[in-house]
Parts: sequence; structure tokens; C-alpha cells
Amino acid sequence: MGKWLNKPARLVPFAFMLTILMGTALLMLPVARAEIGHAPFMTAFFVATSSVAVTGLTVVDSASYWSGFGQAVMFCLFQIGGVGIMSSATLLVVMVSRKLSLTRQIVVTAESRGIQFGDVKVVLKLAVLVMLSVEFLVAAVMLPHFQARGLPLAASLWQAVFHSGAAFTNAGFSIFPGGASDFASDPAMLIAIMIAVLVGGLGLPVYHDLKCAATDGRKLSLHTKLTLVTTLSLYLLSMVLVLMFEWTNPATLAGLGPVDRLANAAYHGFMARSSGMNVIDMTDMTEETLLITYGLMMIGGGSASTAGGLKVTTVAILLLAVWHQARGDVDITAFGRRVSATVLREALSVLVLAFGVLGVGVMALRMLSDLPLRQVVFEAISAFANVGLSMNSTPNLPPAAQLVVIVLMFLGRVGTITVAVALALRSRQSNFRYPEERPIVG
Repeated sequence: MGKWLNKPARLVPFAFMLTILMGTALLMLPVARAEIGHAPFMTAFFVATSSVAVTGLTVVDSASYWSGFGQAVMFCLFQIGGVGIMSSATLLVVMVSRKLSLTRQIVVTAESRGIQFGDVKVVLKLAVLVMLSVEFLVAAVMLPHFQARGLPLAASLWQAVFHSGAAFTNAGFSIFPGGASDFASDPAMLIAIMIAVLVGGLGLPVYHDLKCAATDGRKLSLHTKLTLVTTLSLYLLSMVLVLMFEWTNPATLAGLGPVDRLANAAYHGFMARSSGMNVIDMTDMTEETLLITYGLMMIGGGSASTAGGLKVTTVAILLLAVWHQARGDVDITAFGRRVSATVLREALSVLVLAFGVLGVGVMALRMLSDLPLRQVVFEAISAFANVGLSMNSTPNLPPAAQLVVIVLMFLGRVGTITVAVALALRSRQSNFRYPEERPIVG
């Protein structure tokens, strides 16, 4: 067993599955449910997977179905899932580097900008420190807003702690009666959630790089620059597009004031890429906005972050490749640095494999449910990209279709990491090269 787990690409899925099974057992306890009796296995398994995968999809109402104990279990699960995915993605680089040659280890160390490969505690400490700091500040901002809604201090404190954790880990769960839609006319709450989602979706390498830049005056790495620029560009573009297509929609933004329209449009851009804590019913949005949401969900957030999806650096590398190919450039460059051809191949592999899994998932859901195709596609992308947005379809899925969603959530959470690691470990130099030939493309 120990030898089997020594493979980096197997360790993370095993650890996440073990956590999911433990969470399922806890959620099946009678004390975890608000009413008398225990939760069915499928319900507990679905919610535990969604929590650990920090997705946010659920088949029951989290506010009324689960007791305080059950909600606390969910909170612990998505906290473990959030820290676990940030630290494990970074630590897998450690395990991979140990299997590389000395020359490659030096290169990887330089590219990681000083993350100590031999010091596991450094990575874990940074992950926990960032998480607790952000969640504490966001909870402090949220607390008076929950009190203003008539909740007593203890209930307001729990709501603030739960929602700040759900926002930072990009889990997207809400235990507020009626869900997060009550925040639509509260810009301060929306901004607090957006900040938590943003920080959680950047990733440990970016935190470490920014820390080194502030303390030691080091230049930012290419990874950090691509992550920050792409993230900011996506937020601005999504906000403009949502405003354009929803401004006159009476079911979404038309009934709000100018400030609330702007805040809700910006908020949707944040939630669509990583967290499913939406304030507007997705079924009310225009077809154009839904198409934009498909793309945002697939892109996701930063590498080694709490967000899911393909990751912004993966998409940035692919877009840069297209841009430089259109210009006739031999190399892919950005910010005065050349991108390795190996990185491009890894990005293409992740893209093709992701769409392959997604395609199979869509077909399976379509066969196992009577939902229209647009809802099936939306549900599948949301599950695989660990976003958690839904067109109110999840609770209506039959058990077999729910199992498909569970598999998509799990693969989306650990799949891109394990694929990237497996590809890195399989990288090898051949003693010979075949003659080159150029097939016709297009």
C-alpha cells in the first residue's frame, strides 16, 4: 500500500477520497440532520464530495436540512478541501522535483521563486495563515450585516464564519435562509465575498511570490504576472458583458439601481469562475450570459488555489500560443520570458483531456435524466470546474445522474493536478529523433 501511494499522481486522489468517505460517515449520523433520522447515503456522499471538492452543488437545502453539527461538518470539509488543494498542488511540485535530474531541480527551484522544496511546513503554514487571516477579516465585515437582518449575535457569528469560509475556499455553500440572493441589494456584502473569492482563487505560488517581492524586492515570476493579468482581464471583461446583456432584463438587473447593477454584474463575474454563491437565479439570465458563464466556469482560477477549472495560466498559455502563431513567431513569449514548448504541450493535454471528460459527463447526464441539453451542459461544467452554480437542476437528478455529478466534481478537483504531475513525471529524453515532417493542418 505504501509503495502504491509513493506515486505522486495517486496520493492526492487517495487523500481526497478518504476525506470524502469520512465526511459521508459523519453526515449520515442522526445528529447531523435537522429532522429526526439520518441522511440517506447518496445525499451524504453527494454533499461530502461537493464540500471536499469545494464545489457547492447540493441536493438538499443546506439551511434547513442539516443541523448545526451537520453544517459544522460541511464547514470543516471545505476548509480541509481548500487548504488541501492549495498545499497539495504545491507540494506535488516537491515530489516531482525529487524525481528529476539535478539540472532540472535547479530550474524548477528557480521557477518556483524560492519555495523551499524540503520544507513541507512552509507550504502548509502559508496556506493556513492566508486562509485564517482572510476569513477572519471577511467574517468581521459580514457580522454586522447578518445582525442587521434580525439574527441574534451567536447566529450572526456562525453565519459570518460559515460564509467567509465558503467564499475563501470557493465552496459556494450558503446556510442563510433563502440562500445568498438576499445579498443582491447589499454592495458591502458582495464586495466582502468577492475579495475572499479573489484571494482564494489566486493560489499559493502567487502569495509566496508577492511576499518575496514585498520583503526581498524580488521580481514577480511569469506565473504570477500571467495569473494576475489574466484574472483582472477576465473580471473586467465579464462585468462589461454581463452589464451589456442583463441591463434591461427585468428578471435580473433591470429592477436594481445603477450601483446595485454594477455590483451584481461584477459579482457574477467573480462567482462564475470559481464560486457558486450566486445572488441571481441562473434560469432568469439571457442565453448570451449563460454562454459567457460556460466559458468563465471552464477557465476557473489560479493554479494551486481553491478555484477549479482549467486554470487561468493554462488558458493564458494557449491564447499566447495562438497569438504568436498568428504573428509567425517561433517562440511563445510574455513579459520578457520565453514559454517552454513542454509547458504548451502540457496545457494542450489538460485542455483535451478536460473536454473529453466533460463530453462523456454531458452524454451520461443526458441519458440518465430528462433535463434539456442546456441545463445538462451547465450542470456538467459547473460540477467539473468545481464552480457550484446551478439552474436548479441538481435536486431533481435521479441517483444515477447524481453519481455522474459526483464523479465529475471529484475528477475536476484532483484531475488537472494529477494529470499535470503525471505528464511531468513521464517527461523523458529519447536517444534518437525521427525525421521531421509537416502534415497539412486546417
